[in-house]
Amino acid sequence: MRMRPRSIRARDTLVAAVIAALVWGVTAVGIDVAVRTIVKSDLLRSTQVVARRVSGGVRDGTLRGPIPDDTGGRMLVQVVEPGWRVREATPAAAGRPPVSRLWPSAGLRVRDYTECRGRWPNRRCHVAEAIRATTAPDSVVVYALEPVPSYLVNGLLEGVLAAAVAALAGLAARITWRVVGRTLAPVEAIRAQLAEISATDLSRRVPETAGEDEIAQLARTANATLDRLESAVGRQRQFASDASHELRTPIAGLRANLEDASMHPEDNDLPAVVEQALRDTDRLESIVTDLLLLARIGTGGTVAQEPIDLSALAAAELGRRTFQVKIEKELADGVTVRGVRMQLVRLLGNLLDNAERYADRVIAVETFPDHDHVLLTVTDDGVGIAPPDRERVFERFTRLDSARSRGAGGTGLGLAIAREIAQAHGGTLRVEDDPRGARFVLRLPLAPPEA
Repeated sequence: MRMRPRSIRARDTLVAAVIAALVWGVTAVGIDVAVRTIVKSDLLRSTQVVARRVSGGVRDGTLRGPIPDDTGGRMLVQVVEPGWRVREATPAAAGRPPVSRLWPSAGLRVRDYTECRGRWPNRRCHVAEAIRATTAPDSVVVYALEPVPSYLVNGLLEGVLAAAVAALAGLAARITWRVVGRTLAPVEAIRAQLAEISATDLSRRVPETAGEDEIAQLARTANATLDRLESAVGRQRQFASDASHELRTPIAGLRANLEDASMHPEDNDLPAVVEQALRDTDRLESIVTDLLLLARIGTGGTVAQEPIDLSALAAAELGRRTFQVKIEKELADGVTVRGVRMQLVRLLGNLLDNAERYADRVIAVETFPDHDHVLLTVTDDGVGIAPPDRERVFERFTRLDSARSRGAGGTGLGLAIAREIAQAHGGTLRVEDDPRGARFVLRLPLAPPEA
């Protein structure tokens, strides 16, 4: 069973080593062939020059006595008569038997070849040329042999090239190991950090590297995902906390009233008990509905959005309701946003409910464009909201002291729902200064023009 690399680093290092070995192996083969070709061509050229000079001297009758040698004994030259008798030779070849047994025929007077004798590691090879002086049957043959360098015979050249290939492949593997390791170090840091993050602690983030490469984008994407996950888990915990906190009291009161009526029916006005139970049930239903709406908005579910004329929506909502105070409205034309109609209706309704609860005589509603946004303001002429409390009013189940608590009813979730809807539509909802009272300002992006 073959073992496979367990990591990208090991795999890439192995691939780099194999590729380097193949590339350098082919290069080494090319070098070996080139060296052999060049060396043998040079040797053959020199033997040809000497053999043909001696052959010319034999034919001209000018060759007498030992053949002069200017190679220092490296080249062996002999003139051999039929019967394999050496007639003349260079000093290094004198007194030796014929250096070759190849006898050229009259039809092929010149032969170039390589002759080897012995076995490795004592093997010796020569580049040789044999020239038949004439075509006569008793013609002599001139032999010229030059030894092939030992590194081409005993495998030294191949060994050196193989060692070089192995060294270069090892160098490529080492460089790849270090480069890939350095490249993947941020990925390993991200993996280790993600492995340590648990459902009980989602506040930790993976390290981000500078730049716009894939690893930096991966880290930013992972952190953005963790942000959304932490937000979603936080909303779930908030939902569970809010539900347990706010539902416990009305449920306990409802149970106490029903148990008291059950245990002492003669001491209770049963129609009044039923009426109170219905009121408590209505309140429980309102709280549960609002909590579920908050959870649904917070999860960012895919709800189809459409172009909505915010002024027309505000006018329709104002016309549908009956108010105990005066309504002043100033609604600009052509202020279109993209959103979920029912959610925006709920947002505006919550703002109007809040304003009506605390207004003395007047509620003012305005819509107008502001650069690439639309602003909708709802202002009441009540006691207003103190600056320290202007963020608290958007917290769930927040009920401020003083006169703003005088109104009865409500779940304490209206303004929290309104802000969640605004943020889900890419906008903001906040309280601003106004000399008349409390001024809530909704800011939403203008819808792009239809194609």
